[in-house]
Amino acid sequence: MQRIAPTAFMLIVFLSVSLVAGFFPASVQRTVVSSDGTHIKLNRPFPVTGMSGIVIHNFGNQLEAVTGYIAQSAADGSAQLVLKEIIHHDELPSIKTPLARGDKVLGGYLYDTVLLLAPDAETYAKITDHTKKHWIHPDLFAMFLSTRGDAYPTRENLLQFAREYQVGLVYLVKRNSAVLLDPISGRIVGKKSFKHTPAKAQYPFYMRFDTFKTGIFSDSGKGDYYKSMERF
Repeated sequence: MQRIAPTAFMLIVFLSVSLVAGFFPASVQRTVVSSDGTHIKLNRPFPVTGMSGIVIHNFGNQLEAVTGYIAQSAADGSAQLVLKEIIHHDELPSIKTPLARGDKVLGGYLYDTVLLLAPDAETYAKITDHTKKHWIHPDLFAMFLSTRGDAYPTRENLLQFAREYQVGLVYLVKRNSAVLLDPISGRIVGKKSFKHTPAKAQYPFYMRFDTFKTGIFSDSGKGDYYKSMERF
């Protein structure tokens, strides 16, 4: 058996870590340089078009508040307001301050909090054991879908789940590839090859429940996982 030199081994490890790190866009801080309240321009572009971020307005006297969610729409740093209300609460008033020049922007907000949808338990474990993120277990999303009566993931229910559970990214394993969905913008912000995906996949995705007793989700074992992932 041929031995690998220590320097070569370290290079392999470094390249592996770099490839994983490059799959996840880095969170960044930017500034609004112009805005009409809906369309804005950043002082520098986000790393990826489609990345979302929160806008923070400074009211003075050390008082700041989040005034909206934006998503980059072009590589030149152009962006659009996509959500005005960050967290809904019936007892709290919504902030009506418009986006303005000088506002701070945190791009990739909560990108370390990730929901992973995988075809089986082995694939799920392989990803979560080797990638340091705050993983949201798919069981939680499965229960969320059950209460809605939804049969499979969609951009709309992933958006609602992300807002309620403060999820920044959705990691979707397809057949021989993987993508990162920003649920706020609804755009794919990362893509890579993913070899050795299993031929048999749990539908609608890996979770620790066999079926649900109520709602459309009671037929959860009768679909095609990979086909459903092609919607994204």
